[in-house]
Amino acid sequence: MINFKTLALSLRDEYLNNFYATEERASDYSFINLWAWNDERCHEIAFHDGLCWIRLTASEPFEMWAPIGNWFGKNWKDILGRLFPEGNKFCRVPEKLTLALKEKLGDMIEINEERSEWEYIYSAKELINLSGNRFHSKKNLLRQFLKYNPVYEEINSENIGEIMVLQSERKPEDQDKLRGDLDENIALKRVLSNWDRLPGIMGGVLRIDGKIVAYTIAEDIGNGTLIIHFEKGFYLDLYKGVYQGINQIFLKNSGGKFSLVNREQDMGHDGLRQAKMTYNPIGFIRKYTVRWKG
Repeated sequence: MINFKTLALSLRDEYLNNFYATEERASDYSFINLWAWNDERCHEIAFHDGLCWIRLTASEPFEMWAPIGNWFGKNWKDILGRLFPEGNKFCRVPEKLTLALKEKLGDMIEINEERSEWEYIYSAKELINLSGNRFHSKKNLLRQFLKYNPVYEEINSENIGEIMVLQSERKPEDQDKLRGDLDENIALKRVLSNWDRLPGIMGGVLRIDGKIVAYTIAEDIGNGTLIIHFEKGFYLDLYKGVYQGINQIFLKNSGGKFSLVNREQDMGHDGLRQAKMTYNPIGFIRKYTVRWKG
């Protein structure tokens, strides 16, 4: 009953209308994120019942994500009963929708936590100021990095090519990292190649002695929130504190109007989880799998 279409830039505006109507805007569901990783996941979307439905078709069975749009005031039993009479599982369902479904559907659904997909939310002011003992080590690393006299500039048509070259030249440590880097290179190229066609996109680079040593690509999703989609440092053996540098300097120069920073999920990687926790998140966008029994 749902007419799915391959994700395309021509569907961008209609998709964004639904995204901005979503009360809890997770990074997973931003158009830039879907567009970036479309080669790997093969997203399809459909507009139905005042919502946008999303599925990933790169492998079978297809993976359904939560619908986006105005979740409230919906007759979920009627909608899910018509569209998925035999049942379905939805992944990466944000907490507010999970609670709304639980209230309306009770034991007609099963809920399981997806801790690896929780997104980390930070105070932009704290990440800029790095005040207090909680950020002592971060501030020390930033001070060390500032001794290299980095120069900040926003991403523009003149430095996009340099970023793509640097990213493609990164050498992974092992085969698993190689595959991840190749996928990320494709995602980055999709974003940079369509920079002017992606609303809300912004970013910056740091140069030392004229060469790019770090970059960030982010997105303004409204409600005072900024998502960090890509963040990379180079020449780590030469410039200690480069990641602390790009994190703080980008926000200080380009993130002043934001109150919250979403630094996305840890994907279940212990090292990444530990790194994200050291920046002292003030909250999470919690996500769950929800199985509609039909």
